[in-house]
Amino acid sequence: MAKDFLKGVKDHYDVIVIGSGLAGMTGANVLAKAGYSVLLLEHHYQLGGMATWFKRRGGHIFDISLHGFPVGMIKSCRKYWTQEIADSIVQLKGIRFENPQFSLRTTFDRKDFTRLITEKFNIPFETVDEFFSAARKMNFYDDQSTTTRELFERFFPGRSDVVRLLMEPITYANGSTLDDPAITYGIVFSNFMSKGVFTFQGGTDALVTKMRAELERNGVDVRIRSLVEQIEIDENRQVQAVHVNGRRIGCQSVLSNSNIKSTILNLVGPEHFDPEFVEETRAVRLNNSSCQVYIALKPGVGFDNCGDLLFHSEHEGFDIQAMLSKDVSSRTFSFYYPETRPGSDRWMVVSSTNANYRDWADLSEEQYQHDKQQLCEDTLNCLEKYVPDIRQKVDWVEASTPCTFKHYTRHMQGASFGTKFEGLKVSQTLPEQVQGLFHAGSVGIIMSGWLGAVNYGVIVANEVDKYLTPAEATV
Repeated sequence: MAKDFLKGVKDHYDVIVIGSGLAGMTGANVLAKAGYSVLLLEHHYQLGGMATWFKRRGGHIFDISLHGFPVGMIKSCRKYWTQEIADSIVQLKGIRFENPQFSLRTTFDRKDFTRLITEKFNIPFETVDEFFSAARKMNFYDDQSTTTRELFERFFPGRSDVVRLLMEPITYANGSTLDDPAITYGIVFSNFMSKGVFTFQGGTDALVTKMRAELERNGVDVRIRSLVEQIEIDENRQVQAVHVNGRRIGCQSVLSNSNIKSTILNLVGPEHFDPEFVEETRAVRLNNSSCQVYIALKPGVGFDNCGDLLFHSEHEGFDIQAMLSKDVSSRTFSFYYPETRPGSDRWMVVSSTNANYRDWADLSEEQYQHDKQQLCEDTLNCLEKYVPDIRQKVDWVEASTPCTFKHYTRHMQGASFGTKFEGLKVSQTLPEQVQGLFHAGSVGIIMSGWLGAVNYGVIVANEVDKYLTPAEATV
């Protein structure tokens, strides 16, 4: 008999959270601590969404992608999760760039970037300082018509090398392009420039395990392998229930951590929204996806320190189309040393490349498997430049593609970075269309990445709290 993953679930909850990405888990945690009954539903067998891990033969544990976030993550985790989680966040100090235009190492903060741009790229200090100040002042309510391309042209005209240094890491962090609004670049870049790039020591498996324990301590009913089929709305456009694994569970509100387009168009259905809102939703552009190659060395076999993150490219200049091309010319290597997971004896490398979904989804099964294997081979060839004799040291190699991400996260087109900027407005105005329906997830680039997801989960949880709190209770 198949296991009933909903055994013991109540018939009604104050809030049902769909999806356990960082925004969904954080929203669930905040609401549970506020005293609401919360059911968290995840279709996968593990929590975390894009912030998760997997295991392979031989005791290898892989984070599914490189994870770097600003120092603000420490404060957010301390405030909305636990001190223990916040204390496990550490800085990545070895950031490398290797490309035809320059080779350098940096701690990836404003002071060191200013030094590099003035000394190595011969840009006047005043120009660099003014650029950083302009980026720092940007906020969500600024003019959204100025593009990142125009921002760079204003400060560094004709300097593709400087643009590459400033832009490439952010593109890998959240899928930004030069044609996106400048504020989506400036806000995220300034956050990183505060004190550099940070990650979670112990691995994503330790992080999500601690988060799950905290959720359950606070009373969240956590259920895996629970696929939501429908969000039920009544004739007055008010949330009534969700249908999951063939069962109806009532609720006063839903916080969807699913993709904003699939939430509206698939889980609810366009008939429950104003036609203009549906049109606006359909027009939201999905962001790009990515490929990863996971490389584990034999137990106890390692390599000299190569840095923490290495942005490698053979392409001349920053070119988003080249970065997305299936003919890979740009990779980010994330190096994992034994100290990444204290107590282990494992060295690992994860290579990430931005990618287009259709380049992989339209292949025959035979060609798909062939191209995945070729991606692994090409990645090892590239890595050989930094880790000599890598093929003799390797114990496990495999690749993921946009199709992999679509399968495990159910993101439309495997969109690793959610939607483009216009998705944020649709997400924020969703409750105006359907009472009790909220969304928190990777939208609008600003609200993507680990820190953006956590903070957006908090913001939306507060909106759910307002909705559920009777007006007379606030008097």
